[in-house]
Amino acid sequence: MMRAIVLLHRWLGMAFCLLFAMWFATGIVMHFVPFPSLTEAERFAGLVPLDRVETTIAVADAVAASAIADATRIRLIQRSDGPVYVVSGPSRAGAVLAAHGVDASVASSDLALAIARDHARSRGLDAARVAIVARADYDQWNVPNGFDRHRPLFRVALGDSAGTEVYVSSLTGEIVLDTTRSERTWNLVGSVLHWIYPTVLRSNWSLWDRVVWTLSLLALIAALLGAVLGLARIKPRSGLIGSPYRGWHALHHLIGLAAMVFVLSWIFSGWLSMDHGRLFSRGQLTSAESSVMNASPNWAAAASLDRQPVSPLAREIEWFAFNGTLYRRDRTGLAGQTLIKAGDAPRDGPTGSLDVQEVQGLTARLAAGCGAPSVLADNDDYPAQSNVPGAPVYRSYCGDLWFDIDGADGNLLQRLDSSRRAYRWFYGALHTLDFPVLLARPLLRDGLVVGLCTLGLLFSITGIVIGWRRLVAMR
Repeated sequence: MMRAIVLLHRWLGMAFCLLFAMWFATGIVMHFVPFPSLTEAERFAGLVPLDRVETTIAVADAVAASAIADATRIRLIQRSDGPVYVVSGPSRAGAVLAAHGVDASVASSDLALAIARDHARSRGLDAARVAIVARADYDQWNVPNGFDRHRPLFRVALGDSAGTEVYVSSLTGEIVLDTTRSERTWNLVGSVLHWIYPTVLRSNWSLWDRVVWTLSLLALIAALLGAVLGLARIKPRSGLIGSPYRGWHALHHLIGLAAMVFVLSWIFSGWLSMDHGRLFSRGQLTSAESSVMNASPNWAAAASLDRQPVSPLAREIEWFAFNGTLYRRDRTGLAGQTLIKAGDAPRDGPTGSLDVQEVQGLTARLAAGCGAPSVLADNDDYPAQSNVPGAPVYRSYCGDLWFDIDGADGNLLQRLDSSRRAYRWFYGALHTLDFPVLLARPLLRDGLVVGLCTLGLLFSITGIVIGWRRLVAMR
């Protein structure tokens, strides 16, 4: 039995020692440089005040013109070619011009350039040398599936000193992603390597999922076998832990024992990052819950909301249904909005959000036994944040099932059952050390991440040396 373990560990270790070293090294990079994305602050900063004079068609007419039968949200934004309704549903998104309801998808490079230029100027970025780089479905930075409803994308280089590139959705004309030269460089030696993220593989999500899940599982087995051998081969010396090996083998054994708990927990939690419903729930709504949460409203009722005046400072107006009732929210700043419900006075400032009774009315239809929602604390063990700074997030406890609702726009932020709550600890806490006690001490957390990953890297390097020497000896 022990001989079989030795042989399996030896050959799996030789096959995966480089992968282990890569994961530990890139994990340090990823801790400090996340994968490129367009933050809500950046997106909103790129918007300009609306010109309502050019808006001539009603919300209901915009939905009809979009042909999106399951539309659940409508937004009005100012684009380079005029105000545009962006119509979104669970299946897809689209846009129509607010002046006369014709399709507002972006087919022209000139329009994409104009949209990118205006976005950059609104954010205070230099766009004097803006130019189209490509129009394509996939590249290294837009492979996540969240961009599927915007493909193909125009990639536009601003030509500024930071090497900023922005991506324009061909279906809605919105900026959906930006990257800088620094982000791209660090991510090539960070996230791209760590996630085994080459475009040709990641563009096929199902294939990428199977490949990385299998590699992670084999790596976990190699680590487990090594832990068994490492413990079995301990040789006490003068009351201390010793090793029967010499040279690099002794270093591999002793560093492995020192790093064993971290290596096993990190590789195990890394494997769980690819779980995608295999062992734990995915936090997705059931079909019955989705029919309540994403029910298409009677958009003709939006006309009553539009009798309320719009602030000249509004950069975005959104209409959405919540528990069968239509709302309008006018956004004048990243943290400033006015929420309007038909028949009610406008709510703005700290009260510009849904209230407890409204949230409770919805969650009571999602599940049985729901108590009164409570506002989520900033340091909650299962955190969720609104896109609007300072807006409340409501949590409803429905027995074993928890729902987190964004008070600013009524979006569901999290659906947590016991399986999903366990996943938060088995994956998130073990892999990123986002334990509450460490989140409250970011410098300590940074030091632990760097120190433990460096220890894992040194351990992996000893394995590389041993494996290389064995391969050379076999020639």
